[in-house]
Amino acid sequence: MTYHILAFDSGIGGLGIVQSLQQQLQNSSLDLSIDYLEDNLIFPYGEQQDDFLIQRIIHLIGIAIDRLEPDLIIIACNTASTIALQALREHYPNTSFVGCVPPIRWAARISQTKHIGLLATRATVRRPYLKSLKEQFAADCQLIGYGSPTLAQIAERVFRQEPYNSEDIQKEINALLQMPLADQIDTICLGCTHYTFVLPHLQALSPRHIQWLDPANAVAKHALDLIVQNTILPNNNTPRENRFYSTALLSEDEALSKQILTIGYKDLLHFAF
Repeated sequence: MTYHILAFDSGIGGLGIVQSLQQQLQNSSLDLSIDYLEDNLIFPYGEQQDDFLIQRIIHLIGIAIDRLEPDLIIIACNTASTIALQALREHYPNTSFVGCVPPIRWAARISQTKHIGLLATRATVRRPYLKSLKEQFAADCQLIGYGSPTLAQIAERVFRQEPYNSEDIQKEINALLQMPLADQIDTICLGCTHYTFVLPHLQALSPRHIQWLDPANAVAKHALDLIVQNTILPNNNTPRENRFYSTALLSEDEALSKQILTIGYKDLLHFAF
């Protein structure tokens, strides 16, 4: 059987999950295509209003379900997952969704100091969902969160192999590590999928004793497990190529075109809606 996954994000952050899917598929016999949809027309999501985003995401994903016929959708964006995942499941009960949220539970399990850092967008840090995660999975921990206004944009440049200043990354690390009680942090969660692409820099520029947790592999594994366990049946068995869509026309984005080619996407396609 042929399965079709759709990965959705506001920018290129979810491609880290796509890369993990592809790596894990090397040890699998699954026949799987992975479409990618970025709502880059209003990137970054972290700076948008919740009500506006919820309505937009519900509308956009509904069109994607009709047009692309995915068997499973990965909401590969912390902001979208924390505010719209439940609404998506209610609006589209016949579609399977996998979300991406900060790995608070994982951090609480491995932290020795019980002081956990969170590097995320400003929107993710301020949302009630984060408090709920902390109360549910890390009640015995001190959670110290910092919302970066710039790191997602830096990650976009890093992915495209465009010029960037490592001092700007250092500045965002310092902003977290200079917060009250942050001197006791031994574990930091990535709360934005874009940060996968700056993770090597975060690790190199931070104290060696700090563990950085990226949930991309776990999200990809969960999605594949749902398929392997036969909890999902394919809507359309026709094999097809991976397709990359964006809500803003990117036909002249040569840097992005070059990078997505390395992970199996031949063209940048406009997703008009």
